[in-house]
Parts: sequence; structure tokens; C-alpha cells
Amino acid sequence: MTACTGTAPPEQPTTDPGTTTSSAASAEGTFIFGTGAAPAGLDPALVADAETYRVTLQVMEGLVGVDPMTSAPAPLLAKSWTELNEGRSYSFKLREDVTFHDGTAFNAAAVCANFDRWYTLPPEARKASSATPFKTVFGGFADTPEISNYEKCTASSEFTVRIDLSHRFTGFIPAMSMPGFAIASPKALKELSADKPVFKLQGSKISRYAQQPVGTGPYTFTSWKDDKVVLDAYPDYWGQQGDVQHVVFRAIRDSNARLRALQEGAIDGYDMISVSTVAELARSGKQILQRDPYSVLYLGMNQKFPGLEDKKMRQAIAHAIDKDAVRNGAFLNGTKTAATFIPPKLAIDDEGLPTYNHDPEKARRLLEEAGYKGEPLPFYYPRNVARPYLPAPEKIYAELSRQLTAVGLNIQPVPIDWSDGYLARVQESGDRAIHLLGWNGSYQDPDNFVGPLFGSYSEEFGFSDSQLFSKIDRARTLQDGDERQTAYQDINDQIANVIPAVPLVFPISALAVSEQVQSYPVSPVLHEVFNKIELR
Repeated sequence: MTACTGTAPPEQPTTDPGTTTSSAASAEGTFIFGTGAAPAGLDPALVADAETYRVTLQVMEGLVGVDPMTSAPAPLLAKSWTELNEGRSYSFKLREDVTFHDGTAFNAAAVCANFDRWYTLPPEARKASSATPFKTVFGGFADTPEISNYEKCTASSEFTVRIDLSHRFTGFIPAMSMPGFAIASPKALKELSADKPVFKLQGSKISRYAQQPVGTGPYTFTSWKDDKVVLDAYPDYWGQQGDVQHVVFRAIRDSNARLRALQEGAIDGYDMISVSTVAELARSGKQILQRDPYSVLYLGMNQKFPGLEDKKMRQAIAHAIDKDAVRNGAFLNGTKTAATFIPPKLAIDDEGLPTYNHDPEKARRLLEEAGYKGEPLPFYYPRNVARPYLPAPEKIYAELSRQLTAVGLNIQPVPIDWSDGYLARVQESGDRAIHLLGWNGSYQDPDNFVGPLFGSYSEEFGFSDSQLFSKIDRARTLQDGDERQTAYQDINDQIANVIPAVPLVFPISALAVSEQVQSYPVSPVLHEVFNKIELR
């Protein structure tokens, strides 16, 4: 992979269907998809990145899948599961007709090898992301057993596996549908040194395995060169083969360039439709497929930056923002402004929360009370990327910067290309004051939003609130019902009081596909596997 340094993996023989036109491609069973960015690596256990997951969902599968109609948990590599020990254990019955792409057997031992790998990840491997899936769900690793909810994985029989937890986690089964819990070939993990990141990519290091993953999914990895990933159908796949036999992902960072590529037949579909291209897509007769909102865009604030440890400064920034003006013209119709970080789909009541309505006069007064004297505030924002929560970063930055400057804040723009390690730059210690980022949910549970963002200390926000952390830990253990609903309302209230970040909008995201596509498996949690695509 040319973006990496170090010893390159061996070349793999491959054809290059990425140069065919859309109509010819569809006829040959090839689907070419335009993405807003290249993957951050192809080991889903070590990242929290939508473009990584888009690829690895085709190659790797977890125990639990996602129902395409409801987004509820559904059987995948596990045929069924049983809750035991008052929610502190789960037993999974596994499929018996599955092989990994390298020919090795899928069984309970392979599942436990993956859980044991996640639990014992060495610190050098965890540095790839501050929000590794295992940490966000289980809290800690083997070197911090006192804060980890994971205890052990046991192969009860060849095709029965048991997972033991230290305490109930109500969202455990939905969480197992996250792409980060996909089961990899233990043989490939070992042979490709999955836990030894030695290749540089986008500001982080990745391993050899992260360049050529091996799973049980409908497609096998073929090649990754520059901004193009190629996959081919796995002939021995246990499930539906589908119409698409070859998949090509092409990173096309500009929304207008993605539109032109679709119109010219160079791709069959693309994601993150921008407001500026909707009308042209409609005029050209392309299909526009909309997802229910399941992500949140926020303005993060670094409390380790001088001045921002003062709550009045953070309150002033919140009151300076006109969320309606941020939304209008930058997001698709249906996008709602956000008062919390939990999307409406999860039905957590936000009545009575502390509100930070747009009030420039109050913002100026708070700045004066905080003793702000016009010191520069570095504002980090990404360029040359589109995310489900951030379709037009430069435009959104410009509007926010205008609003913040209007109340007297001295905003210092710090644009960073996404491919130059933007994500790492805003999630580690640094000199930023504020930054743009968001979170896209991957399973249906409120913990999927507040847990990864605010469940423990992170360098991204530079704040520590042991009471909030404890409330989030407790809410995870409560059974569905009024008590759990009240617990998350209380969490929302405390986040609003602490203000580590300002929630801006719950964006509507959409993709476009050519007339060659008869149906596409649209999913609000982006669980879109291409063997479910039907071609004309």
C-alpha cells in the first residue's frame, strides 16, 4: 500500500475492474463505489472509522448481524444466543458451515482467539485509536482488569461459545453487531502480525494484517493501492452469493467529483450526497437513497487549552452558536438540530435539559466574566473529506467561525487534510482549543453514543468527571425500562452542564446509485453488505 512505509506486503495477483464504465461493470457483476475518504486501515478491531468499516463489512462478519428492516440484532455467525447468569453471561450457538477465506475452520476456538486478542491488545496496537471498539464496550483491557467488564471466553464445544462478563451490560448483544467485533482468521492474525503496527498511514501506524484482512464474509480482499480497494466474491461463502461478484471502492474526496463520476459511468454509486448536488442528481434521474439519522455532529472543546477549563468560556461558545444557521444550506432536508448527543431514534426524553440557545449578548457577557482578553483559539477542522455527520466541513467551519468571531472570540483556523491524520490530531493531546468532529452510531443503544464519547477520560476533550463516568457505567447495567430511561436523561443533563462539546445536528445522510442498481441495502448504522445489492 503506497501510503505506508516499511516493508510492503507481497503483491497479490488481481484484475483491475476499476477502469470499466458503470454499465459494463454492472453487466459483469462489478460494483464500483465512490467514498469520501480512503480507509484508515482494514483491521476493524483497532479503529472507529466509517470508511474502514464500509470495506471490512464485506470481508469480515461478527457473531451478530443487523436486521435490514429494523436495525435490531440478527443472527450472523451465531445462529442463536441465550442470556445466562442474570445478564452476566451469554452462550452462542455457531454456524457449522463456515470457513475463513484462508481455508481454516470457523469454530468456537476461533471466536475465543479473537476475544482473547482484543482483551490482551498491547498498548502499541491500541494507539491507533482512542476509541477502539473493545474499550468502548468493555471499558478496559487485561492490564486494567478492575475496569474491564470482560472476564473470559470459553469454547463449550466445537460450535458453542460462552462469554462471561463481570456485570450486566444491557447493550451487549447489539454491541456485538459492531464491525469492530468481526471475527478474523486466527491464522492470518498470527502470520500477518496483527498487533504489531509498523506501517505509517494517515498519522497512525497499522499492521500487515490491517492491509489484507481475512474473514468469513461474502467477499475476499484482493488489493489496496493508493485510494482504491478491490474485493472479489468468496466462492465458498456460506450465505447468499448475490449479483455483485467484484467490488471496487474508490476514494473521491470532492462531492462534485463524485457526482461527475456517477454521471459519466465511472462509478455505480457514492455516499455523502451534498446539498449542492441533490438537484443535479434528481435532474439526471439518479436514485437518491436516504438513511434515517443516526449520527451527531459536534463542536469539541479541549479543557486542557488555557481558558477552556473555565465553564463560562464553554457556555459562551455554546450561546454563540446558531444551530439553525449551521444546519441550513449545509445538510439535507430532514436534518434536525441537536440538544443532546443521543439521536431521537433512541427515544431518550430531553425535556428540561439545560439549554444554550443562540444568545450573542449572553455569550459576550460570559466571556467578560471569564476574563477572556482576545487570546487566539486554534479551531481545527478537516479538509478534503465527507463523513456521514460532516458532508461539507469547510462550509460548516466557515459558518461556525463567523458566529464565534461575532461575539468577540479570536478564532485561529487550523485546516488539516483528513488523510494527514486529522482524526489522530483531534483525539490526542495538542494545542487545539476547539474542533469539528462527529460520531456515527453502529448499534442501537444510547451507550453507543455517550459511552465512547464521555464514558472515560479522553485527550479529545481533556476533561475528567468521575461522577459522569460512574453514571454511564451504571446505566449500561440497567435493564430496559423506566429506570434506564431516567438514567440516560440524567446523563444527558450532566453532559449539558459540563459542556465538553456542543451537539450541533443529527444529520440526514444519503447515497446515490445508477440506474443499473435495482436495490441497495440502506442502513442507518451503515451495515450495508454488497451481496444484498440487486443489479438490473
